[in-house]
Amino acid sequence: MEKRNLPSFTWMYAVVLVFVALPTFFVGVYLAAFRTPASYAMLAAGCASIVAVLISWALGRSLDATRDANLACFDAAMNPLNERMQQMSVVLNQISEQQLLSDRAKSVAYRDKDRDAVRRAIHEEIGKRDWEAAMVLANDIEQQFGYKQEADRFRAEINQRWQEAQRREISEAVGGIDRLTRSEQWPQALAEAERLARVFPNDQQVKNLPTEIEGRRLAHKRQLLSSWNESLARKDVDGSIEILKQLDPYLTPQEAEQMQEPVRNVFKEKLNSLRTQFSLAVQDHKWAEAIRLGDIIARDFPNTKIAQEVREKMDALRQRADRQEEAVNA
Repeated sequence: MEKRNLPSFTWMYAVVLVFVALPTFFVGVYLAAFRTPASYAMLAAGCASIVAVLISWALGRSLDATRDANLACFDAAMNPLNERMQQMSVVLNQISEQQLLSDRAKSVAYRDKDRDAVRRAIHEEIGKRDWEAAMVLANDIEQQFGYKQEADRFRAEINQRWQEAQRREISEAVGGIDRLTRSEQWPQALAEAERLARVFPNDQQVKNLPTEIEGRRLAHKRQLLSSWNESLARKDVDGSIEILKQLDPYLTPQEAEQMQEPVRNVFKEKLNSLRTQFSLAVQDHKWAEAIRLGDIIARDFPNTKIAQEVREKMDALRQRADRQEEAVNA
């Protein structure tokens, strides 16, 4: 901000002093020498004029000094603001000049920075496993900047990282399917294989998973059938029933129909064995054992005649068991 020069009127006091006050004073002195009646009045007026002019002149100089001091303080306070405004003006001019650059000039000026930004973006997308976005950026390295070899290196790295992540994900999923098949959760294993096929439709290992799962299921079924036949040969009634419970979900209606006769014989032998054990327990007054066996007969063979006979005896057996317990406690 330019320093402001305000006009000063102190010269007027000099003019008044020289052309008014001093002449009046000298005229009064001159007249006083002749002792005229108006001489003293004129002399007094001249003295008063001189005093008034001098006092007014001093006051005017004081006001000028005060004004100059105030202007100096104001300028000192405004100087930092002026400097800041000048700096902002320079920055705005630079921005204006940059805006006037052509698109081609900008691309040349910021070429290295833009390329470095694309490189960082590629690594970020790889870290986030966004392979498609990373590949698009790698293509930009070649198309926008003309670096074909570098773009090829990026594309090779992206493909390698993608294949590693794919193999790792498939391996983890196959491990989960293996655990499901070992626990005989075949529908869940097949559902997981179908999910993998949707995610990786071109992977041969994934395509073979449903066939492998079905092969494991059939192999387990054949093993159960072999164990079933062996238990029948050994006349292991309890073992045959346990194997039959495991085998039941694997049997087709035709297979179940073919096995009806041996299954019926197994359950008949089991029922006869339970009836014999129940009768012996009653004869030996083993009421608690008889009650346990009776509950098994009524639960596992509810529609048989033996189960009906057992249910009719259960109340009496419980009463005898209670009395036996009371006698033991007494």
